[in-house]
Amino acid sequence: MQFIDLGAQRERIRDQLRAAIDRVVDDGRYILGPQVTEFENQLAAYVGVKHVVACANGTDALLLPLLASGIGPGDAVFVPSFTFAATAEVVALAKAEPVFVDVDADTYNIDIASLEDAIAMVKKEGRLTPRAIIPVDLFGLGADYAAISEIAERENLLVIEDAAQAIGGSTGGRMCGSFGSIGATSFYPAKPLGCYGDGGAMFTNDDEMAAKLRSFAFHGKGETQYDNIHVGLNSRLDTLQAAILIEKLAILEDEMVARQAVAQRYRGALHNLVKTAHIPEGSRSAWAQYAIETPYRDELKVYLQERGIPTVIYYVKPLHQQVAYRDYPVAPGGLPVSEELPKRILCLPMHPYLTVEDQDRIVGAIRSFIEMKTAQAAE
Repeated sequence: MQFIDLGAQRERIRDQLRAAIDRVVDDGRYILGPQVTEFENQLAAYVGVKHVVACANGTDALLLPLLASGIGPGDAVFVPSFTFAATAEVVALAKAEPVFVDVDADTYNIDIASLEDAIAMVKKEGRLTPRAIIPVDLFGLGADYAAISEIAERENLLVIEDAAQAIGGSTGGRMCGSFGSIGATSFYPAKPLGCYGDGGAMFTNDDEMAAKLRSFAFHGKGETQYDNIHVGLNSRLDTLQAAILIEKLAILEDEMVARQAVAQRYRGALHNLVKTAHIPEGSRSAWAQYAIETPYRDELKVYLQERGIPTVIYYVKPLHQQVAYRDYPVAPGGLPVSEELPKRILCLPMHPYLTVEDQDRIVGAIRSFIEMKTAQAAE
């Protein structure tokens, strides 16, 4: 059993992938070939934004907006602590400071009260200037952008949406990637929309910002690549990866429907046994991961592993407790949810090609384990 079955997807579109790759190889335009622009246009239409700017990876997709916005030394950027390191890493790379905020206990996305407290703390201290918020659409679920946007407008903060796990998800009738001033995503192979290597993209409706992002991603170029108006990066999506992504984007919506069915089966079978994923009304998760919580997490993981069922723990330690980030500011009152989740959370196999038979085996094993623990507690 696969935790994420990329092989099944590959078999589904094998002929299309081979033809797409052959076209690129035959054409010979391996860097900035026509497939890159074609993919950008198709993805912009899917997400519902004016501009998509492809780049080399999801980390650059978060870093480039900071550089293009002039965020740097003396600036504070508010980020959740329960997420992958890249969200805070890019802030430190830009020479600004990440300020860590707690997450909501049900959605795992940035906690609005903790965010408000962190902003007030930074303003009161006066050492840093609040500049931006990077909400993460964790596990594929869009953050609370209605509340985040209200705060950002009031405090004059840039919102950079980290939609690395969420392309295909939506909230309030808008697709993930379309929120904030700039959205960012990753095409790492295991993502809901992934390529066969590294890749990323940025989303915006701002013409001037799109032009800046393209410049910063191409060595800070001006009119030509030999006219440098910024200190930029070399961050481009390869033509081969763009060609692969075009074929994957063509089946993404169909795969989203399949992911919803898998998630619904999990919830229906498990909600009385463990804490299952919570999806607010009006939202659709891209289901990059399916997370459950139980106080018996470590024992359950071993139990499932012994039965050939793979699971993953995201994330084993919150960022504010990591060696690289432990000296950066933390919201007042601490981050209790971010610190407790790593002890309880477990992610189950989740992909569009998970069969009912395999899912029944997963659910059956979890049910047997919980029943065993319940019986032991009653003795």
